[in-house]
Amino acid sequence: MTESAEKRSAFIVDVLTEEFGASMALDPAAFRRKFRKMAASPFAFYRGSASLFYADQRAGFADDRFLDERTSRVWIHGDLHAENFGTYMNASGQLVFNVNDFDEAYVGPFSWDLKRFAASVALLGYAKALSDQVIGDLVAAFARSYLTELRAIAAGGDDAIGSITLENADGVLHLVLQRARLNTRVDLLATQTTIDNYDRRFSLGDGVHTIDGETREKVCAAYEAYLDTRPASAARLRPVASRIKDVVLRKGVGIGSAGLPSYNLLLEGHTQALENDVVLYMKQAQVPAVARHIDDERVRGYFRHQGHRTAESQRALQAYADPWLGFTELDGVGQLVAEVSPYAADLDWADVNEPEELTGVLTDLGRAVARMHSVADDESSHDLVDYSTEEAIVAAVDADAAGFVTYLVDFAHAYGIQARQDHQLFVDLFRNGRLPGI
Repeated sequence: MTESAEKRSAFIVDVLTEEFGASMALDPAAFRRKFRKMAASPFAFYRGSASLFYADQRAGFADDRFLDERTSRVWIHGDLHAENFGTYMNASGQLVFNVNDFDEAYVGPFSWDLKRFAASVALLGYAKALSDQVIGDLVAAFARSYLTELRAIAAGGDDAIGSITLENADGVLHLVLQRARLNTRVDLLATQTTIDNYDRRFSLGDGVHTIDGETREKVCAAYEAYLDTRPASAARLRPVASRIKDVVLRKGVGIGSAGLPSYNLLLEGHTQALENDVVLYMKQAQVPAVARHIDDERVRGYFRHQGHRTAESQRALQAYADPWLGFTELDGVGQLVAEVSPYAADLDWADVNEPEELTGVLTDLGRAVARMHSVADDESSHDLVDYSTEEAIVAAVDADAAGFVTYLVDFAHAYGIQARQDHQLFVDLFRNGRLPGI
């Protein structure tokens, strides 16, 4: 191994240990599973190593000429990569295709979201054997669409296209929405529950465990505290009895949830018909990776705990968010609470391979990200960002819009190469036992 590769490997170990060290000590087996999933491909590694990405961005913070006092203080997603998009049913009963998974959301530089997404496009394109020219064109299409939508919103919204719904989506995204529309609550309940003595209970299996009476009491008490954190419209929109039918423990098995305890709660639906039962999850929230690289006490002090941060961030970034969304505490640790939605469907990139299709999808995603960045500002109910983010970003970028597009394209190529190299270094570190604690 060269000296530079050895130095980078040591940096990767340091960053991952700082981010996950305490959790790895508690559940090393969960992190072995997580790291094996990350080892599967450069994209999987990139998904699971947001902490490394932000450590790199912090080092180059001063080089981003599009950041000023305002554009460096925007509510951001925090882990904006190509696989964090999908469908949800909003509080108005409308199916929307948009950004999802807000566990890493925070307030920080708007361009960090765009750069993280752009690099993920480069990795995705490389995996599909697309040329550098095509990859650059895809990133540019995303960036231009983002700016076009943001300008339209800043100008008053008359020319903005708006949320991606069944009414205005086409191609691949319209198909994703149509598939989500076919989903039913009954189908979701059938995959997670069983009927026992004429009532519904959770099914037990891989990763799903029973809990003792003391733990159940704590979870139920946390649930009662959560009820007051839901939006005021929640009870009116979707009335539900407070009776909890069952509670189970789920151990995190995804790349981002390794070792995190999560509880599923089965609630009586708005009628006694078993088909209306509702499944909620209550999961432990973590410090977002980006927060370790943003020194802003105004942001840090705004949140009661990480569960509060996650719920408030999602409400800030996602217009008409889940009416079940809220937060609570369990054993003094912040928890996020939300519905396990029957109507969630992710975009499967395996279905999108040709440049023309990819361009259409990425253009739509650019619009979605623009709307996300514009929602949480002076016109929202959140006072952490008290100015128009769309106007601030447009003012900073339009001085050199072409240069901004080129900046993102160049970054996507460069960091895509870096992430592929890091993936190989990570695999060698992991298989040779050089990641401490696992």
